[in-house]
Amino acid sequence: MKFVILLLMSAGFSFAGTWSGALVDAKCWGFRERNVNPRDTLTFVDRDRNLEISFCTPNTKTNLFAIVPPDGVSLQLDAAGNAKAADVVRTAGKKSLIHVNVTGEADKQTIAVTSISAAK
Repeated sequence: MKFVILLLMSAGFSFAGTWSGALVDAKCWGFRERNVNPRDTLTFVDRDRNLEISFCTPNTKTNLFAIVPPDGVSLQLDAAGNAKAADVVRTAGKKSLIHVNVTGEADKQTIAVTSISAAK
């Protein structure tokens, strides 16, 4: 019985899925997310997500990636996902915006990436 309860509890912390969104430089995006007035109650209303995403478009030197789905809550990629995302960036060239589809298993705010591809 204890094993079943433990198994059920641990199953709730991660889940497999597919996410779509803009691929961004995780360091840049993290800075943008933290660069807000702590007393501002309209944080999400006052911000231009598309402009922030364009500022954080990854380049060939980027080594930490995240995706930003339409809801704006970013998800970090694991080490394997970062390597796969770097390949996507190299093949995309100098695009101002790279949309991707990511498949994997999420654990809190990080995705253990199984596959990543540029969205059509």
